[in-house]
Amino acid sequence: MAEQPDAQQPLTERVVIVTGGAGFVGSHLVDRLVERGDRVVVVDNVVTGTWDNLAHLGDRIERVEADVSQGLALDTLGDRTPDTVYGVCHLASPASPPAYLALPVETLMVGSEGTRHALEVARQRGARFLLASTSEIYGDPEVHPQPETYLGNVNAIGPRGCYDEAKRFAEAMTMAYARTHGVSVRIARLFNTYGPRLRAEDGRVVSNLLTQAMENRPMSIYGDGTQTRSFGYVDDTVDGLLRLLDSDVQMPVNLGTPTEFSILELVEAVRQVTGTTAEVVHLELPTDDPTQRQPDIGRAKELLGWKPEVTLIDGLHRYADWLSAQTA
Repeated sequence: MAEQPDAQQPLTERVVIVTGGAGFVGSHLVDRLVERGDRVVVVDNVVTGTWDNLAHLGDRIERVEADVSQGLALDTLGDRTPDTVYGVCHLASPASPPAYLALPVETLMVGSEGTRHALEVARQRGARFLLASTSEIYGDPEVHPQPETYLGNVNAIGPRGCYDEAKRFAEAMTMAYARTHGVSVRIARLFNTYGPRLRAEDGRVVSNLLTQAMENRPMSIYGDGTQTRSFGYVDDTVDGLLRLLDSDVQMPVNLGTPTEFSILELVEAVRQVTGTTAEVVHLELPTDDPTQRQPDIGRAKELLGWKPEVTLIDGLHRYADWLSAQTA
């Protein structure tokens, strides 16, 4: 096994490479890495992300505009040597349903070839590797809540399969590199995350409903609204990612809020935050839309000492403030 950088070595000597670092969750992770003193290289093709998310960091980070699916040559990452790279965090992928449904092949490629290229950098640099996977690998679950041991119920040939299977393959590739090449790997399964930098037009349920409510437009929900989700604020998610990166936990870990909300309950929370009286409009339920989604976070609590801290109401207030500032 390649020697892994010490999590306690001086932070000023460490480099972390973040693919997808100009995206929603990725940019928040970059912020935290820079804040704690890491030197960060951000690799992004800015198809769904934007460098605007990192503009405030100026020259404190190195930016590489590239598609990790096409390769990640070591010479594009600056003057680095193998013993300086602490971690490779692979967050590159379309993540909202409208994005991955519009880019199905690209989504599958970043989950397969993109993951392999990122893992190869970790292997060659002797770095630890962190994969941002997803609760979508559980599909429409028949086990509730979902522990990491649940193998899932995914329709591989359905329209959502491009994202679900891309992440499932990414996890398989990650574990293959761990077993075959001794790469020190971590897998985070992220549940619905929201917060600043999640664009109003992103297409995920929290951004959709909050934007519609703030503009006093009808709030659109799919189906009857009884389907449930776990909504996690981005600061909590990133805290979990950092704890996992710095840990020795080489097994999948759920990162999400164990409190389950129906979409109708989310509507009421949005109304409470915004004061809107907008009506609800019911749309046709998409194919393979999960009926339930709630993480078992026992592993994260026990092994990482992690649990979410931000309540749904507090998180919605913070996100609404950010959305308001974008249009001010």
